[in-house]
Amino acid sequence: MQRVSIFTTDQETACAAEFVHGDTLFEFALLTPDGPKRLVEGPAWAFVDWVMDDLSGLEMVRRLRADPRMADAHVTMILEEDDAEDRRRALKAGADDYAVAPLDRQDMLDRVLALHTGERVIGPERLIEHGDLVINSASEQARWQGEPIALRPNEFRVLRFLAENPNRILSRQELIDALGKDGPPEYLRTVDVWIKRLRFGLREVGADSLLRTVHGKGYVFDAPES
Repeated sequence: MQRVSIFTTDQETACAAEFVHGDTLFEFALLTPDGPKRLVEGPAWAFVDWVMDDLSGLEMVRRLRADPRMADAHVTMILEEDDAEDRRRALKAGADDYAVAPLDRQDMLDRVLALHTGERVIGPERLIEHGDLVINSASEQARWQGEPIALRPNEFRVLRFLAENPNRILSRQELIDALGKDGPPEYLRTVDVWIKRLRFGLREVGADSLLRTVHGKGYVFDAPES
């Protein structure tokens, strides 16, 4: 099934239920001042409020355009009122279009579906490179020194998220959230299974030094020197 990521700065809408249309899954997630806290999978859409608690919507758009994960996202600025000068500033900051508040889940879906072709579309090819490690997000393939790393889908997604956040301790909960998973507290232990399988795949190609456990805190991707 294809995925389309819909990010919004509105916390209530970010928790909205996913939507399935044909063979495409549309998933909502929160967009924070630091960017997405989950993997950006498939085509990405961003709905940015004009006024935010920690920064302006204009600055949020500028940050998105500077973020490699969101550089190709379709960005809609949600204005408080239909003001010509605000529209001009939104587009100049990098927004693709604008809308006037309020926008709820259905409004966002209507806008995304209106431009979604229904054909098989995957996100743009983006390479994540750390020394001898190369991750292709479009083909979902990771290589170490040119050799493919045998990984299941969830283990690949964990590696990709870790590589997008190098040299940073990521807790089990953060990894669960990044993959859009949910479940009882015991589900956190599923992360340990993913990590075990990921370690095995890395070890098979001689890249086991990339992943480090920080006892009681989580896991770290130790980025190799380029």
